[in-house]
Amino acid sequence: MRHLFFILMLVGMAVGSGCANVRHGPTFDPRKYPAEAFQDMAATNSLDPIFLKPNTNEFRLGPGDRVDVEMLGNNPTSQSALVGPDGKIYFDLLPGISVWGLTLSQARDLVEKQLGHYYQHPRVVITLREVRSARVWVLGRLNAPGIYPLETPMTIIDAVTRAGGLFTAQFTGTTEELADLRHSFLLRHGKFLPVNFKRLIHEGDLSQNVYLEPDDFVYLPSAMSTEIYVLGAVVQARAVSFKDRVTLSSAIAEAHGTLPDAFTREVVIIRGSLTEPHYAVVNFQDILRGRAPEVALQPRDIIYVPDRPLGMFQNAVKSVVDTFVRTIAANEGLRAGGSATHVGVGLNVGP
Repeated sequence: MRHLFFILMLVGMAVGSGCANVRHGPTFDPRKYPAEAFQDMAATNSLDPIFLKPNTNEFRLGPGDRVDVEMLGNNPTSQSALVGPDGKIYFDLLPGISVWGLTLSQARDLVEKQLGHYYQHPRVVITLREVRSARVWVLGRLNAPGIYPLETPMTIIDAVTRAGGLFTAQFTGTTEELADLRHSFLLRHGKFLPVNFKRLIHEGDLSQNVYLEPDDFVYLPSAMSTEIYVLGAVVQARAVSFKDRVTLSSAIAEAHGTLPDAFTREVVIIRGSLTEPHYAVVNFQDILRGRAPEVALQPRDIIYVPDRPLGMFQNAVKSVVDTFVRTIAANEGLRAGGSATHVGVGLNVGP
């Protein structure tokens, strides 16, 4: 239930759009399309230096953690104790001691104090045996994706290594085609941290090697995915499979069309890395009326249909990326937990 509660807290959704000209109509190559129509969001990749330092706080116990409690002396006693859902451990004659939120030394002092009612000058040693209250999610194209305990300081590289490293192709031994580092992400407390996984893993840029915190969600998607994400004021926000040619109109049609209050004059398309996205705003209303050419989409494009004018486009794009990441995390977390539930939520972005 704790895992499901964490997953549901992640829920949120949004998306964006862009365009440029090719033989079949507009495309979104930012190297060719006029700068005034396609904007660069590279400045989003800025990490607070505090994220690159380990948490100096001592580990604090929580439900699910297991400790070994040993009482020293003439009649030594030792037993394993589980921190229950109520945050208590049970040892020797004690009826139940609440250790939730305590460090190991604080828990030891408290147990010694309570045992003092039954023994003279008791001495106790408490050793952490298993961590279940502090964990990180490490999912995607890894050899051993899963949920791992966070008992000591752990960086993203540590977490990827703990999860068996990147999943490699059976015959070529490469990872490039299997892990999409441009769309990999770290989610913390429901917010997207702009870690550039390509720079970190392929270029060894340790300025991107963030120290993880409890409940952090690390996801490295498959590079084989060719989906297009349609979100916002549509009937059914969803991922659309990329076929031979997908246009903006056909992608929105796959989402069963726009809602009655959709503001179709400012449909956003986001393309490229999540940390350095490019975006464009398209008047979908003009496309429907035949006043503007159709837009050809590419795999991994994110389409966002707003229900109101967007105002500051760059702020809207940041919100879309942030909530898009939360939705992906929610769905992947549910899948990892064995749930068939799928999260599909529209997002309002704007003033």
